[in-house]
Amino acid sequence: MPWDPKRYHQFASERAAPFEDLLAMVDVRRGLRVVDLGCGSGELTARLADVLPESDVVGIDSSQEMLAEAATLARPGLRFEHAPIETVTGDWDLVFSHAALHWVEDHESLIPRVYSLVAPGGQLAVQMPSNHGHLTHRLIVEIARQEPFVSALGGWTRTAPVLAIDRYAELLHECGAERITVIEKVYQHLLDDADALADWTSGTALVPYFERLDDELRAQFMQRYRSRLRKAFPRRPVYYPFRRTLFVATKPL
Repeated sequence: MPWDPKRYHQFASERAAPFEDLLAMVDVRRGLRVVDLGCGSGELTARLADVLPESDVVGIDSSQEMLAEAATLARPGLRFEHAPIETVTGDWDLVFSHAALHWVEDHESLIPRVYSLVAPGGQLAVQMPSNHGHLTHRLIVEIARQEPFVSALGGWTRTAPVLAIDRYAELLHECGAERITVIEKVYQHLLDDADALADWTSGTALVPYFERLDDELRAQFMQRYRSRLRKAFPRRPVYYPFRRTLFVATKPL
């Protein structure tokens, strides 16, 4: 998808908080083989490398735009590679993923696949948004089902693949994982106004829709979306509760 690093970074501090929470759940050891699935523009991958001494950290992403930014951060022990998450192979002491797996379909098969990348004694650590039930996301689907967008999209809308937290625990247990922790946390944000909500989702949830629309329809979609958000959130500032799922698990020796 045509990711825009500048747009995504508009709310960098808000998106860094769940990363730090996930990082606190990681078993810090020396000399780890680490893969970061969906590394984006690389700043947080570099932060991960900073706290894992003498480790070899590889950031993987499918966006050339994001990797162009990440390439400037490469150094000994930290590199970046272009690949879809689904194609990654190898045995890793830490398989880490921050705000990426929700873009990959079919988590019933994805989670066992990602867990298989963990070497014996290694750890899987994942954070991803689970905010698809919020009005900011529901309005996107609602508008996409209206003309002229429904025709332009061929009736397509995106359904978030994110599962209930107890199902992630079950999947990890079925894989034979140990020391399983799965939580959902609501992160609290105060944004300037309803337009800030539109700016937030335009860098994430709206991307696959805009990929399928021409410039004129994108502008129309955004205009209608902003109008609906302004009616729904007339007060300033706007309180934006954002749900995220975090889990870690260890593969036995």
